[in-house]
Amino acid sequence: MGLLEFNKLPINTLVGADWKTFNAITKGREIDAAYKGKYRLTKAVCRLLSTLAPLQNGRYEKRLASQPLEHDPVFILGHWRSGTTFVHNVFSCDKHFGYNTTYQTVFPHLMMWGQPFFKKNMSWLMPDKRPTDNMELAVDLPQEEEFALANMMPYTYYNFWFLPKYQQEYADKYLLFDDITEKELKVFEEVFIKLIKISLWNTNGTQFLSKNPPHTGRVKELVKMFPNAKFIYLMRNPYTVFESTRSFFTNTIQPLKLQDISNDEIEKNILSIYAKLYHKYEADKSCIPAGNLMEVKFEDFEADAMGMTEQIYRGLSIPGFAEARNDIEKYVGGKKGYKKNKYKYDDRTVQLVQDNWNFALEQWKYEL
Repeated sequence: MGLLEFNKLPINTLVGADWKTFNAITKGREIDAAYKGKYRLTKAVCRLLSTLAPLQNGRYEKRLASQPLEHDPVFILGHWRSGTTFVHNVFSCDKHFGYNTTYQTVFPHLMMWGQPFFKKNMSWLMPDKRPTDNMELAVDLPQEEEFALANMMPYTYYNFWFLPKYQQEYADKYLLFDDITEKELKVFEEVFIKLIKISLWNTNGTQFLSKNPPHTGRVKELVKMFPNAKFIYLMRNPYTVFESTRSFFTNTIQPLKLQDISNDEIEKNILSIYAKLYHKYEADKSCIPAGNLMEVKFEDFEADAMGMTEQIYRGLSIPGFAEARNDIEKYVGGKKGYKKNKYKYDDRTVQLVQDNWNFALEQWKYEL
């Protein structure tokens, strides 16, 4: 158990941003009165820690910047709460994969300098379970990279955790890339490559394994950046996804937000953005070369994680399954007693999903 409770954090994850990024994200945005203290403390810690960022930048330029990537990444896609974390953890058992860690999501500028000290303190302070689903939290565990990107540049969807009044704007610009400028897109590409190289260096991997729901809306750009990237797209019962996402977003946003947002607004945004993300992926997945995409129902993966993992390795021509089998079996076997959240769908939830997400119910043939 960490010293701090997740829902009582006195600062938010922007403490790990560089100073330029922090100012760009918050400039011109109102901070509600209830969160001004958290904002000031976060700003002060960020200002102090950001003075150390040049130390890493120097080491990165010297050691990694000019090194080419050995392999294009493997991307695990899907809407939030579609099982991406479990699949990410399974595949990360393969030691040839490198990934973004939980520590790196918060302190991406303190990786190549100061990591042992700051990681030890973060481990001591942070909770050991995610508040929404009881999944294990630890500084070295695989984590989605959007939080790290949000601390490295202002052009990410996860700005909405801090400034939820602008969630739809961030979705259109930085989740779907519909309104993103060429300049912003160039920065995104450069920063993402930097994150990948540091992640591989940190975890001793040779191929980056990404689990990042926002990438589901960026398939066209990702294929342009990485022509031979592999994609695993997860589908899950939309009724479960709605209930789980509403719980996840409502709980997770509390210690991060600097503005108030009602539960009704969160719910409306979830319903809207799910549809936008679904249709963007469906429109762009044809850009993925033949043989580089597998679409999987999470219920099938959960029922036979070993069999489905081997099938994905073979289907995407990913090497190394035989070597990783024992480590994967050990992880999967250790999760057999894990208790998931159980959801009961009331009449209102059923109607909301059917009214707003019927396209997914029909395409993927899900029922109550």
